[in-house]
Amino acid sequence: MLFKAAVIEGIRTGEVTVAYRRWARPSVVEGTELRTQAGVLAVDAVDVVDEGTLTAADARAAGAPDVEALLRGLRAGPDRQLFRVRFHRVGDDPRIALRRLDLTDGDAAELRARLEGWDRRSPTGPWTQAYLELIERRPETLAGTLADELGLERLTFKRKVRQLKELGLTESLPVGYRLSPRGEQLLAHLRAG
Repeated sequence: MLFKAAVIEGIRTGEVTVAYRRWARPSVVEGTELRTQAGVLAVDAVDVVDEGTLTAADARAAGAPDVEALLRGLRAGPDRQLFRVRFHRVGDDPRIALRRLDLTDGDAAELRARLEGWDRRSPTGPWTQAYLELIERRPETLAGTLADELGLERLTFKRKVRQLKELGLTESLPVGYRLSPRGEQLLAHLRAG
């Protein structure tokens, strides 16, 4: 789930404990955890809600000033129901700390093996080092622009970048990506052979 910048701090402080979304079917499940811009969230409940029952307190718990503002920010559509997602913050996203860790030779060897495995299994051939180099060369560039440069669909490109992000090698920015310090160190290892 994505959250607007104005809500993120409220989640971090515990003031925001619910989110409302219009979905054809829920895209989150009770009992799971989500990594978000505000940290890791545990999903406590997912319920269908009648928008006519929402109160000002419900809106404030979601980080909105009032019910009208809350509903205005949601997608509409005949096939969509209003869901309330109750959650609590578990802690920081572990990938953030991982991005800052200095690579040992063992870490570099382990990451290299992981990337080589992805490259071997890719039906389109090796891609990992090329993605790292492209992001290094073109930070803060729209994903669609980078995908076009590689001749890929945007969603395919983003899926692969998420794989690199899981290893703490890249960071998402408001626009595009950049290499994390860990990603920069690994790319130097890869280039050195």
